[in-house]
Amino acid sequence: MKTLAIILSLATAMPLLGRAELTLAKDGKAECVILREPGTTAPEQYALNELAETLKQVTGAQFTVQEAGEDVPEHAIIVGPGPAAKALFPDVPFDQLGQEEIVIKTSGGRLLLAGGRPRGTLYAVAQFLQGSCGVRWWTPWASQIPSRPTLTVGALDVRYAPVFESRDPFWFPAFNAAWAVRNFSNSQSAGIPENLGGCIRYKGFVHTFYPLVPPAEHFAAHPEWFAEVNGKRVTNNAQLCLMNQELRDFVVNRVKEWLRESPEARIVSVSQNDCFNPCTCPLCKAKDDAEGSHAGTMLDFVNYVAEKIEPEFPQVAIDTLAYQYTRKPPKTIRPRPNVIVRLCSIECNFREPLDAPANAAFADDIRGWSAICNRLYIWDYTTDFGHYVQPHPNWFVLGPNLRFFAANHVRGVFEQGAYQSYASEFSELRAWVLAQLLWNPAKGDRALINEFLDGYYGPAATPIRHYLELMHGASAGWNLTCFSKTDTPFDQFKTLAQAEQLWRDAEAAVADDATFLPRVQRGRMWLGYVWLSLWDKLRQECTDAGGTWPLPASRKEFAEAWLKLAEGDPALPWTKVTHVNESGRTPAQFVAPFLKD
Repeated sequence: MKTLAIILSLATAMPLLGRAELTLAKDGKAECVILREPGTTAPEQYALNELAETLKQVTGAQFTVQEAGEDVPEHAIIVGPGPAAKALFPDVPFDQLGQEEIVIKTSGGRLLLAGGRPRGTLYAVAQFLQGSCGVRWWTPWASQIPSRPTLTVGALDVRYAPVFESRDPFWFPAFNAAWAVRNFSNSQSAGIPENLGGCIRYKGFVHTFYPLVPPAEHFAAHPEWFAEVNGKRVTNNAQLCLMNQELRDFVVNRVKEWLRESPEARIVSVSQNDCFNPCTCPLCKAKDDAEGSHAGTMLDFVNYVAEKIEPEFPQVAIDTLAYQYTRKPPKTIRPRPNVIVRLCSIECNFREPLDAPANAAFADDIRGWSAICNRLYIWDYTTDFGHYVQPHPNWFVLGPNLRFFAANHVRGVFEQGAYQSYASEFSELRAWVLAQLLWNPAKGDRALINEFLDGYYGPAATPIRHYLELMHGASAGWNLTCFSKTDTPFDQFKTLAQAEQLWRDAEAAVADDATFLPRVQRGRMWLGYVWLSLWDKLRQECTDAGGTWPLPASRKEFAEAWLKLAEGDPALPWTKVTHVNESGRTPAQFVAPFLKD
């Protein structure tokens, strides 16, 4: 897998560097046709339309789409794994391609863009348009379509299956079906319809113990189904009694009911509540003590459910968590083949890579689970839930972390970010970079970041790049959590004054550009959140250092300007902030105390 990912990174550069084998357009006129195969599926038809429309935007040429017959034109793009593709490219094992595997291949004057079903051809087209044509879809509202009236591609021979079977860059800008398909995300959060290839479908998603066994309905009659904590059966912030046989059989039936209600689901969550307090009854305690982890009872329970549902639902996997108190792998129990274990990184230092010494315990756990689990997923955290719009310098660990996951045979990754609002701190950058890395973790993450900055911020990219380096350097040695406070070492006057100047430089560079200016203004809003939060402290630091205060003297005046920026431009919905944290605090609620000054 890793070798294939590296090959793809190299191969996609070939069209711009290698011998021109196929001319797609010359001086704004199409030099080939696009072939629609018999039996084309709805996603493949969508891919074909995307190809024709985007090539027209790139070259200015109108590409003819025609049905593939016995006589294939000498210059043609064949889209999808149909009869023409099989006849012209007999060395491609179409019947062996995975559901998302892609093939991009030239032969003579013909180009093949195809893949497995349902999504492979979609991704082949997206990969070709990006790798060979220079197209970028930064966000649902911002793209890069180069102008190339004459477009040629060199020799191509790519076959690639994504390293991760489940890829979810869980940031608010990523919740757009067309953007997700173009950037290789199969997240259920994007609501990708079947005609766009569909996506990973869950029943439940996480923390499903009480949805499966509601205490209000069952505790009175069956207190023994619920956790025993300090000698008492409880339901408040607690779990289930996982060794209770009657409960196990009840959950089996409930899971079957869920799946009958949702036949499209291929994964069902049977997972702990979002709290601690596992059961410590004699049976549960004995199992966990023997396994050296509360994952003992969890995995024993989930294996039982998975075994019992398998005859009726052989295509469904049970997803459970290795989270907080269940994070450590058990000594002897192994997950069944139809069980997904989702390991969570919530306790980690997100300023450092997850395989760094600061995160040694988590690294040990991922290696332990990797050794015993065929379908290991990761729930990773890429934002500060307490402060969505506060600087969170984790940008440079995104790539190393995904490569660490790939090296440990992780099969699926959920990258949880600020998922409730536009305009959170660098949400657009993280969504795009994560989507690209989830598709191919061998890509250079620093190069992706720089590419995004240049494409999305235009002339303002250089000072913003310096800002990233500044904040990354200033945060060295700090334990950056996903619930950090506004008390970090980089929230000092000296650093923030430099940061403020960099964002002013960025804004000045695009002051007359209606496209780039609103994008850059978000950055000063993120920094303004810290200025407002620490106003008195920072004023004192400025005075002590003999510095010049870079903001208005009045916090109220600054708060009013900040709130106006957070309210956004109605013509640009992505500029509006609705949440400044996961709990639902609004920008107006945040600034309310400062408006009294």
